[in-house]
Amino acid sequence: MRHRPHYYRLVVWIAAALLTAPLLSACSKTEKPAFLSTDITGADFGKDFNLTDHNGKMRTLADFKGQVVTVFFGYTHCPDACPATMGNLAAAMDMLGADASRVQVLFITVDPERDRPEVLKAYLSAFNPSFLGLYGDERAIKKTTKEFNVVYQKQQGGAHQHDSVDHSTGTYIYDTKGKLRLYVSNDKGADVFAHDISQLLKTSG
Repeated sequence: MRHRPHYYRLVVWIAAALLTAPLLSACSKTEKPAFLSTDITGADFGKDFNLTDHNGKMRTLADFKGQVVTVFFGYTHCPDACPATMGNLAAAMDMLGADASRVQVLFITVDPERDRPEVLKAYLSAFNPSFLGLYGDERAIKKTTKEFNVVYQKQQGGAHQHDSVDHSTGTYIYDTKGKLRLYVSNDKGADVFAHDISQLLKTSG
C-alpha cells in the first residue's frame, strides 16, 4: 500500500517521542507517569472529529470530557487487528474494575459502506456494551483519517472473497481533559492498555 504524507508525520512524531522520553525523564524534577506505550503528549494531530455514533448521535471529542478516551480505526469485517485490539480493550476494561466507567472506547470505521449503525452496534457489543462505533460518509471519514494520520485502502476481493481494507492499526488515548497523550501499537496487550489508562486516570484527577 502506498503511504501518504500525513502518515509519515505520525511515524516521525513517534520516533521523536521514543528518543526524547529518556532525556525528559532524566531532566525533570517532577515524577511523570511511567507509561508502557508511546507518550505523544503535545502532538499536533488528532485534535477532533465530527462523526455519528451507532445510536445516531453526533459526536465530537468534547462529548467525552472527564473520561479517558481510546480511539481506534478499523472495520467490522477485519480478520485480525481489529478484533484483537477490541478484545484487548475489553479485557483492559475488566482489569480496571470500577474505573472502567471513566473510560470510553471509540471505534471509527474506515468501511462506512458496509459498517452501518446496526452492524457497528452488534459488533462492538460483543466485546463490551459501552464501546461506541463512529461513522460518517466517505468525505467525513477521509477528513478524520487525515486529521489522525491514519491510512486506509480498500482491496477488492476475488470471486469468493470479501473486500478487505488495509489500515493503520494503532490506538490513540486521550486524558480526561481531551488531550491526546498516548499511542499504543497493535503488538501491545490488555495489560498495557489497563496500566496506561490507569495512570492517566490517576494523574488527570
